[in-house]
Amino acid sequence: MSNPESAELLPFIVYFCAVVLLVATMLILSWLLGQRRQNKSTNMPFESGVLSVGSSQIRLSVEFYLIAIFFVIFDLETVFIFAWAIAFFELGWYGFFAILVFILVLTVALIYEWRSGALDWGVKTRTGIGES
Repeated sequence: MSNPESAELLPFIVYFCAVVLLVATMLILSWLLGQRRQNKSTNMPFESGVLSVGSSQIRLSVEFYLIAIFFVIFDLETVFIFAWAIAFFELGWYGFFAILVFILVLTVALIYEWRSGALDWGVKTRTGIGES
């Protein structure tokens, strides 16, 4: 007689083994059928039909990274607020107060960023809240 728990796990074990077999097959086939030539022209970077000239090291200002991080933070805020809005009636007052606290924390963070100068484009020196 077989154990009921092992019968429930059997599809997962079969799926796991199939995935491992597929990955191993793909790796072995790519190694066997892959390119063997190694010369200067195959190792050179080639971008959109144009050979690269000069260095690819571009110095970007930190503001680009700050704007990207701020976008990710506030984009995630929007996702959470949409999820809350969809479940508005199921969450009741507890959900309402939870989203108020969430928005309050994000508003405080936005005010901190604004006051510290993180949102000032082109300003090279930043000050803390207490510094002037």
